[in-house]
Amino acid sequence: MDSITQQMPENTIIEISNASVYQNEILILSNVNVQIDKGEFVYLIGKTGTGKSSLLKMLYADLPLVDGQARVADYDLSTIRNKDIPFLRRKIGIVFQDFQLLIDRSVDDNLLFVMRATGWKDKEKMQQRLQEVLDKVGLVGKGIKMPHQLSGGEQQRVVIARALINDPDIILADEPTGNLDPETSEGIMQLLFDISKTGRAILVATHDYSLFEKYPSRTLKCEDGSVTDTQQPILKETTALPID
Repeated sequence: MDSITQQMPENTIIEISNASVYQNEILILSNVNVQIDKGEFVYLIGKTGTGKSSLLKMLYADLPLVDGQARVADYDLSTIRNKDIPFLRRKIGIVFQDFQLLIDRSVDDNLLFVMRATGWKDKEKMQQRLQEVLDKVGLVGKGIKMPHQLSGGEQQRVVIARALINDPDIILADEPTGNLDPETSEGIMQLLFDISKTGRAILVATHDYSLFEKYPSRTLKCEDGSVTDTQQPILKETTALPID
């Protein structure tokens, strides 16, 4: 069976039905049912070890889908072939908490490295796209800088620029503000909200309840081996959840 099956509803970009998520053959989440539409901003919350990161990894096929159904950008994760996984990942931009930038090369070269690895050939188009994404994340003129010459917030903006390089349909962000101060965190969240308004679905795993008050949105909660869809933002609690 082809990895791309019958298309999802026109506005749906992620659809999970009765799925189980395993990590090292250990069941982490069961009976997961989630639908996310294009342009939707969704929080994913939960205590350490409840499966937030595992769910994100399943969505970009780093963990296999064992039970149930899941379709991401029209790729069927239950039947996806290894050779199709790179094409799925071109439709997904991933933002990591710890940046994962190449520290021995400039911002421009970090982005060009990703472009070459994903099949870009035309140097003029590569430079044009590079400048477009740097402009979008507010880093015009920073391309010659090395990562260590940037603040934490600027490094995270480079990571978001990298995630946008291939014009993805989905951004998956795993604790994108976990290493940032509150003011910088707000800037990163505003940027992600702005990106969602361009039609991309944004799924943000976070433990920072303070963000929910400033940027309320639909929330999924990992707890007791399941995912609960609240449809509404969860208000700030007395204690923050630890980082996953």
